[in-house]
Amino acid sequence: MPELPDVTLYVEAVAARTVGHRLNRVTILSPFLLRSTAPPVEATHGKTVCQILRVGKRIAIGLEDHLWLALHLMIAGRLHWRDAPAKPAAKPAAARGLLAAFSFDTGTLTFTEAGAQHRASLHVLSGPDALRSLDAGGLEVLAASLPAFTAALQSANHTLKRALTDPHIFSGIGNSYSDEILHRARLSPVALTQKLPPAHIAQLYAATRETLVEWTGRLRAQSLGAFPEKVTAFREGMAVHGRYGLPCPRCGAPIQRIRYASNETNYCAPCQTNGKLLADRALSRLLREDWPRSLDQLEALKRR
Repeated sequence: MPELPDVTLYVEAVAARTVGHRLNRVTILSPFLLRSTAPPVEATHGKTVCQILRVGKRIAIGLEDHLWLALHLMIAGRLHWRDAPAKPAAKPAAARGLLAAFSFDTGTLTFTEAGAQHRASLHVLSGPDALRSLDAGGLEVLAASLPAFTAALQSANHTLKRALTDPHIFSGIGNSYSDEILHRARLSPVALTQKLPPAHIAQLYAATRETLVEWTGRLRAQSLGAFPEKVTAFREGMAVHGRYGLPCPRCGAPIQRIRYASNETNYCAPCQTNGKLLADRALSRLLREDWPRSLDQLEALKRR
């Protein structure tokens, strides 16, 4: 799922191409996309774009008369830009994963989704406070003080991984960058928030801000002003996310992972858990007392 750095780039790219220009038409090509009933999408036709905002992981297109188009990409949704009107394609829209096309007087923004799970969404909203209904209320870390960060972090007793990825606690952080943040902070993903000492909270606060700022800057430099087309959860240069089995860039130990549902957490045992291997829910239940507790035990298990 695109997170704060990628969504920020999308917001900047769409704003550079549409603010002050007219939205001619919205063409919805998937019956699963639109998640609101009033106002109708046709109410946005002919309106001028006033601003583009990030609301958590959503991209909100603000139009005159307090109208909003709020796009949530979820896991597989992506945006694409063409300076000319969209041309008819040989394949049907559904086959190409095309959900909607937003025709502006400067070009066309298309909204696509890979796969068939239909998670991406579009809300059409009206009113100056309409976006509040879609805001989960998570803290914007880049605008927050250390005390505000501490209060949010310890508002409930969760694991650090869960707290960082909960949109009601922190805004815009997901599976990818939470792995990177925790590695930078040298903290275990399963450490409990209400048991974290102040020094470790300060480390996490600094690591969160540094990671988000650094990756937003990297992605800006890579795009060179072009519309971002290579949006992915797995980036060259990441320390741990998506690098299972590869060497940690800090200590050289192999990156480990724990899996749950459709997600996984990547971490470095020497850097983050004092060398202890975290229990994977499925495998640890299967292996029981044979579950390795350290990297040495893991290597010995592999050699059997």
